[in-house]
Amino acid sequence: MSYAVIDVGGNQLIIEPGKFYDVNYIFANPGDIISFKRVLLCSKFGVYHIGIPCVDKVVVKAIVLKHLKGKKIKIFKVKPKKNNRTKKGHRQKLTRIFVKDILD
Repeated sequence: MSYAVIDVGGNQLIIEPGKFYDVNYIFANPGDIISFKRVLLCSKFGVYHIGIPCVDKVVVKAIVLKHLKGKKIKIFKVKPKKNNRTKKGHRQKLTRIFVKDILD
């Protein structure tokens, strides 16, 4: 079993080949092959490679499947004694990627 920890969109993800993940929006078209070079940790069959801060020569290849919006969150603010209430909503733009392979 192999997996890697990558830094994408300001977040760190533990990824495995053959699975899909939702990450912050990436400027790419669906069907494009993208590569992640900021690999922080790589494990293949119990052999670990830890980067300081990144592992050299390790690349993660992924396919952009589609763009979507995340779950809606509601922001409700109340200012006491002023009769001031505001309600807003937000949906984060996401990109669904399918991890093809972790290349050494």
